[in-house]
Amino acid sequence: MKANSNGHKRNGHKRRGLKNRPSGGAAPEAGLAESLSAIERVRLARHPNRPQTLDYIDLLMRDFFEVHGDRRFADDGAIVAGLGYFGRRAIALVGHQRGRSTTERIKRNFGKPHPEGYRKAARVYELAQQFSLPLVTLIDTQGAESGVGAEERGQTEAIARNLELMSRLTVPVIACVIGEGGSGGAMALGVANVVLMQENACYSVITPEGCAAILFRAGGEENVSTAAAALKLSAPDLVELGIIDAIVPEPTGGAHTAPAEAAHLLGASLAHHLESLVKLKPAELRRARERKFAAMGSAYITRNHVEGDVPAG
Repeated sequence: MKANSNGHKRNGHKRRGLKNRPSGGAAPEAGLAESLSAIERVRLARHPNRPQTLDYIDLLMRDFFEVHGDRRFADDGAIVAGLGYFGRRAIALVGHQRGRSTTERIKRNFGKPHPEGYRKAARVYELAQQFSLPLVTLIDTQGAESGVGAEERGQTEAIARNLELMSRLTVPVIACVIGEGGSGGAMALGVANVVLMQENACYSVITPEGCAAILFRAGGEENVSTAAAALKLSAPDLVELGIIDAIVPEPTGGAHTAPAEAAHLLGASLAHHLESLVKLKPAELRRARERKFAAMGSAYITRNHVEGDVPAG
């Protein structure tokens, strides 16, 4: 483990002047969040100045000890995992980290974890279980690394084991999508008692670009926008469908416009849900998580959300 205290440099990473910095980019900056289209929310989720896991650790936690390596192959910078204090409560935290500079993004593989990243996460899940610590995960990835090396080292097994391990934890687990949540790479951090989502984040089985390429066999702005809308990947859609539990509000224009405020809003939501979960017994936490995921999809089925469906009778 490598010690780190709140607000200090970590592995060459600094907060890089994130405090209330102005945006730069084509993402929407004004107007009510409710008026944003699905593809506009995707652009906000991908904004280069959007706070990432390390930023939230610096702003919300103290005495953070980062765990490195999977004890099998290597350390994966795409996953940040460790133990620290959230307020007065000791917690375990795991999150994706994309990086900001070109060098850091390459080092962290643009937030796409290899198997060793998921096995490092599993180490911290087991530490949380061993020491009865609440677990918080921060999701921000387009998906797991899909290269030959990752597959040779057991990418599918690593993700599957994380799903199984998170399912049987008897400690409070809260997941929050803070940027993009894509495919199994996100789900390996997403089996939680409470699943939160920042209002301009997105969460889906595939990126809009990938969906457009498969369904329409062509990219282009129009096809990608259509795919984004069809995927129902925005926070309001996913609350309505029962996939997530609550939306974490963001500052006007997106989290990147006021990172400190975004962190305060996220911290308040995490604290609120933690207070509720810590009152439950270990067996109740596990059963509630199992029931939650077993019931997923029921809202979609019972409300005839398939286009063109005609109610029977």
